Amino acid sequence: MSGVEAAPAAVQNRILRKVAVRLMPFLCLLYFVNYLDRVNIGFAGPNGMNDELGLTATVFGFASGIFFIGYLVLEVPSNLALHRFGARKWLARIMITWGAVATAMAFVPNATTLVVLRFLLGVAEAGFFPGIILYLTYWFPAAQRAKAVALFMTAVPVSSAIGATVSSVLISSGHGIFGLSGWRFMFLVEGVPAILLAFVTWFYLTDRPSEAKWLTAEERTWLGEQLAAERAQTEAEHSWPLRKALTHPRILALAFVYFGIAYGLYALGFFLPTIIKGFEQQYGTELSTMETGLITAVPYVIGAVAMVVWSAHGDRKRERVWHVALPLLLGGVSIPIALYLGNPFLAMVAVTVCAVGVCSALPTFWALPSNFLAGAAAAGGIALINSLGNISGFAAPYITGALKDATGSQRTGLWVVGIVMIAAAITVVALKAAPRTDSPDRT
Repeated sequence: MSGVEAAPAAVQNRILRKVAVRLMPFLCLLYFVNYLDRVNIGFAGPNGMNDELGLTATVFGFASGIFFIGYLVLEVPSNLALHRFGARKWLARIMITWGAVATAMAFVPNATTLVVLRFLLGVAEAGFFPGIILYLTYWFPAAQRAKAVALFMTAVPVSSAIGATVSSVLISSGHGIFGLSGWRFMFLVEGVPAILLAFVTWFYLTDRPSEAKWLTAEERTWLGEQLAAERAQTEAEHSWPLRKALTHPRILALAFVYFGIAYGLYALGFFLPTIIKGFEQQYGTELSTMETGLITAVPYVIGAVAMVVWSAHGDRKRERVWHVALPLLLGGVSIPIALYLGNPFLAMVAVTVCAVGVCSALPTFWALPSNFLAGAAAAGGIALINSLGNISGFAAPYITGALKDATGSQRTGLWVVGIVMIAAAITVVALKAAPRTDSPDRT
């Protein structure tokens, strides 16, 4: 097995399947816990936290979104550190610090402390998501990368779906345990797993294929040569230094596209439980905390299935641009009309369509940057796209909350969500950021 072409297709598929089975379930578990600790404030808010701490919708949105300012500050240096020191050590370090801060959220005495801890949570988590996106480029060739990212990112809708139910159970059944309110007990229980998994990460993950004792020597050789050949081709065609990767207009445009995707994701993540609670006033329904959690889960379950199917379709067609743009258009058109519909069932159909659009666009988007970035430039460029795009994590909940306070309705905020998503779709089409991966023109 001396080169990239030496392994027949069946052998290649076996090797990549072996890698996927070894890495993907564990990485999904890590991101499940990560995303849950990031958005569980959305369940705490309407279930006691806002009343206990005296939070308006604007302050709640600010506290939800300030996380991403801290995230932005250290995202690029954190990913460069991962590239230098290895994923195993650096991800474990990130998890210990974010777990400690997430657990401390259970004891916030007032709004100011809540805001400070949310900011520190962003600082602690910086580099986790783009670090894993970078880590996947060390293990999966370009032709399989969108599907690999999709499998990893199913943790987002799964975390939102299962997390909605789990968080609701913890809030409902945890009230009074250790003398804590239900929402405080939820923060405590959901923060601890990150600390425990940090120690598992240290011993379980393997930094590079060349170090994988769970692969045979022949498997390590083939995979290493395949990935090295792709990196060499990318560097020969583009040869982007780190500075260029951090300043090139294409990177900045991709950051805006990701801003639009994430804007929809976080608007749903932080405010969907509140929107569903609002059905009681709008439609005269009565929902328990558990029922709200179960209803919140539905769009994400369907979104998880769509995410995997759509990204696999993009891999087969070797097309990226429209596999990002079409879901964004679908989600952007559907979400503003959700609260204009005549009954809660139709409103949830519209919300579900938006969730499908957001979830379907996410994994294919992350196949775009690696088309022209490698090495340190990939580490820095991917982190920059993620950090700038995640400014929407601050903007979406803050703007949505502020517009709710200003107008007395969620409708204006959801119109903004739709407009931003459609603008991102138009941008990725205009940019043509990723030609077909088999095209000779990959610039």
